[in-house]
Amino acid sequence: MRLADLIAHLDSWYDPRWAEPWDKVGLVCGDPGQDVRRVLFAVDPVMPVVDEALDYGADLVVVHHPLLLTPVSSVAATGPKGRVLHRLVANGTALFTAHTNADVPADGVNDAIARALDLRDPQVLVPTDGGGLDKVVVFVPAEDAEKVRRALTAAGAGAIGAYDSATFSTPGEGRFRPLEGADPAIGHVGELEMVQEVRVESVYARPLRRQVVEALRAAHPYEEPAFDLVELVDIPGGPVTGSLPPATRGHGRVGTLEAAVTLRELAARVAGAFPPTAHGVRVAGDPDRQVRTVAVGAGSGESLLEEARRSGADVFVTSDLKHHRAGEFLEEGGPALVDIAHWAAEWSWLPVVARKVAEAAAAAGDTVETRVSTLVTDPWTFRA
Repeated sequence: MRLADLIAHLDSWYDPRWAEPWDKVGLVCGDPGQDVRRVLFAVDPVMPVVDEALDYGADLVVVHHPLLLTPVSSVAATGPKGRVLHRLVANGTALFTAHTNADVPADGVNDAIARALDLRDPQVLVPTDGGGLDKVVVFVPAEDAEKVRRALTAAGAGAIGAYDSATFSTPGEGRFRPLEGADPAIGHVGELEMVQEVRVESVYARPLRRQVVEALRAAHPYEEPAFDLVELVDIPGGPVTGSLPPATRGHGRVGTLEAAVTLRELAARVAGAFPPTAHGVRVAGDPDRQVRTVAVGAGSGESLLEEARRSGADVFVTSDLKHHRAGEFLEEGGPALVDIAHWAAEWSWLPVVARKVAEAAAAAGDTVETRVSTLVTDPWTFRA
C-alpha cells in the first residue's frame, strides 16, 4: 500500500483537525509515494523503537507521542530527536504521529482504555462533538445584520427544538480606529470611527462551530469582524440539549462494571489489564470501598478530575496525578483514584489501530504486515 493511501485511512479514523491546537500530528518524515509493506506501532518515537523497526524491516512507524512537539531550530544528529530522525530517513522508514486526535474518537485511546477494563456502555466524559450548545455573538453594521443572520441560520445556528432561525438582536454603537496596513470596509486609516451596529446572538450545536464561524466571516463586511463564542452549560434531557445527538468524540470515558467490586479488586484488574511497568498501579482511597461506575482518562488526567466527579464515578483511572491535587480531590469527597503508567495506558490503543490498518489493507487487496511493539518505553525503569 502506498504511504499516502495508508495515511488517508489513518486520517479518516483520527482526523488531524481533532488534535488540540498545541499538538503536532501527522507525517513527520517519509515520502507519501513510497510503498509500505510492514508497519510498527509504538507509543514513543525513541531510539530503541527505531532499532526494533529497522530489525523488523518496517517501512513505517506509527507512534502516539509526537517527536517534534516543541519547536526546534535544528534536527542535527547531535541530540536524541535528531538522531532518531536521521536514522529513520537514512533507512527510508517513515514516521507518523496520531496523538490527541487519536485520544478522542471511537476506536481511540480513551475507548481502548475503557475496553481494557470491560466497561459497559462507556460514554464520553468531556464531549468535543455533540452533547452541548455554543452561543455565537457577533457585532455587525445595521445594514448588514440581516445578511449575517441568514448566513448563521443557513450554517445551522438558531435551531432550538422544533424551531429554527432563532436569533436575538440589540442595536448599539461600535467604535474602532483602523491602523496602518488595514483595509477597512468602513472608515479611514488613522481616524476613529463610530458605526451604528447590531449585536446578533444565536445558539448552535457544538459540532457546527467551525462551519458557523466560517459562514459568519464570509458574510460579514468587516476585514476583522468582532465576535464571541460561548460554551453553554448543558442541561441533560432538557428541551434544548435533549434534542441533540449524543457525543461520539471527546476526552475520557465513563461506564460501569458488570458488577460492583472493591477498590482493591479493581486495582488488581487494572494491573492485569495493562502491560506491567516499574510505575505499577497506585491507588488512593479505601481499599474496601465498593466501586462500579468507572471513569477513565488517557494521558495526564488531572484536567478531567472535576468531570470525573460530576459523572458520578466511584473511581477515576488515569495517569500522572500530582500529590497535592490528588490529596485535595479526595478530601473534597471525590471518587477514588487509580494512577497507572502513562505509557501502559496508551499502549492499549496500539493493537486497535494495528488491526484497523491490517483490515483496511486487506480490503484494498494489499498485504501490509503489522507489529505492535512491546518494548516498555516508560521513562521509569525500576523501583528501589
